[in-house]
Amino acid sequence: MNITIYDVAREANVSMATVSRVVNGNPNVKPATRKKVLNTIERLGYRPNAVARGLASKKTTTVGAIIPDISSIFFAELARGIEDIATMYNYNIILSNSDQNKEKELHLINTMLEKQVDGIVFMGGKITDEHVQQFQTSPVPVALAATIDESQKTPSVNIDYEQAAYEATALLLEHGNEHPAFVSAQEETEINNQKFNGYQRALKEKNVSFKEDLVIKGDYTYDSGIEALDQLMSRDQKPTSIFVASDEMALGVIHGAQDRGLKVPEDLEVFGFDNTRLATMVRPTLSTIVQPMYDIGAVAMRLLTKYMNKEEVTEQNIILPHRIIERNSTKSQ
Repeated sequence: MNITIYDVAREANVSMATVSRVVNGNPNVKPATRKKVLNTIERLGYRPNAVARGLASKKTTTVGAIIPDISSIFFAELARGIEDIATMYNYNIILSNSDQNKEKELHLINTMLEKQVDGIVFMGGKITDEHVQQFQTSPVPVALAATIDESQKTPSVNIDYEQAAYEATALLLEHGNEHPAFVSAQEETEINNQKFNGYQRALKEKNVSFKEDLVIKGDYTYDSGIEALDQLMSRDQKPTSIFVASDEMALGVIHGAQDRGLKVPEDLEVFGFDNTRLATMVRPTLSTIVQPMYDIGAVAMRLLTKYMNKEEVTEQNIILPHRIIERNSTKSQ
């Protein structure tokens, strides 16, 4: 049997308005009455209907978080940052996986809105005009995390991906590697484009010619890292260093090299991107770009709360700092 606020009011012999005040923490209730209502709520097992309360207050204290893959260490760290800040501000999270599929992403946005969420944190791949249209017409605020809207119309939190990729490639060049290879990603997202631009900028500054056959596109998975290594080792000019667009792919590159009898970093230097926990689990440990995934999620959620609560927002598109951490997969200078 579904216990209603009417049942609690009848059993406690008070008005429904009094029960509502107790449930919502309104101080204008006598202590004795509050205790009686709370005892009745516990005895009957009453659970307030969040949807009904949301209809009355026009707020559900619920936020939708749409991410590509919760099983990914990268996105799990982001989700944790979102969750912690949401809890701090008394919001609940509805979490959905989009599989980085455009149609599913657009469907999930509508589903979240149908569930009357107060805001949405969105993490995805390529932000299309259709995405932007949905964000702009949404009745609630939307904030992007580790995702770029090229039109700059949607609030977002990221790092400077181009500069980070530039610094990683420049480091490999400084170690005496003539033509660092690049394991990129297949999808034409703004983030992937920025990483590629950073790689090219570092080559150009050192007067190193760009070689298209030293750029391999993977899909951010471990297996695609192994496949990328195999392709690169089949080239006439085999690279002595590889910059990889994600830690997970970098692990595949390292293990693929080791399977071939190559030593890392003596025969092949490998540099990753993200600084997930995987970077310290592999041997040799992985040099990588430190992208603060937890902080990106946390700051995106805090940015969203500002919009939801109509607080002042001084910066809509936030760029967080990154840094290089050198471990054992690259040579020390």
